[in-house]
Amino acid sequence: MRIPFFTKRPEPPQFYKDYAVLFTGFEEPAIEDARFVVFDTETTGIHKQTDRMLSLGAVELQGNRINLSNSLELYVEQQVFNKEAVAIHGILKENSKYQKISEEEAVKQFLSYIGNSVLVGHHIGFDVGIINYALKRLGAPKLKNRTIDTGVLFKRTVHLVNITNPDKVYSLDELCEELNIARTDRHKAIGDAYITALAFLKILNRLKKPKRLKDLTR
Repeated sequence: MRIPFFTKRPEPPQFYKDYAVLFTGFEEPAIEDARFVVFDTETTGIHKQTDRMLSLGAVELQGNRINLSNSLELYVEQQVFNKEAVAIHGILKENSKYQKISEEEAVKQFLSYIGNSVLVGHHIGFDVGIINYALKRLGAPKLKNRTIDTGVLFKRTVHLVNITNPDKVYSLDELCEELNIARTDRHKAIGDAYITALAFLKILNRLKKPKRLKDLTR
């Protein structure tokens, strides 16, 4: 008789344990009390599994106010490089303009910054995927935060478009045009995070007042 062999899952690194414990016994607050972190990444390409994060920008939003005094802007040293992507974000492999840190340090700082906050982003699945694959390379599990996609949320405010073209995917530029938002520092991670935060606030004002966070993420 063969005895089944079970391998013990390796322990996650300490920085992830410190992050994960924040969700133990955590009760989601009301929307007006919740802390949102709106973030964006600039990357070497469009493939979550094989491309890498070059920069990350995040801003804090709470009580319908964007707190720019507590923002996060990181530039990441990477060996993976795609010169075609430089035309979009302008981040060169060798550029003394930015003080770059390792991917591990960037992930640690990001997790420390977000805690158990609600993450907001435009097409956020890509940015979360970029972080999750970075976590995987560091031997850590995935992000645990609730997430909100401004692209999906915006469609709930445009009923006619949803009826005639329910599959339409809105770009961040289209949201800026629809919501009358200036595209300052577009294609910089911190700039796109700020623009997305403005869009998120305007979308919330258009929606019938949701009472629970899960009403925004359904």
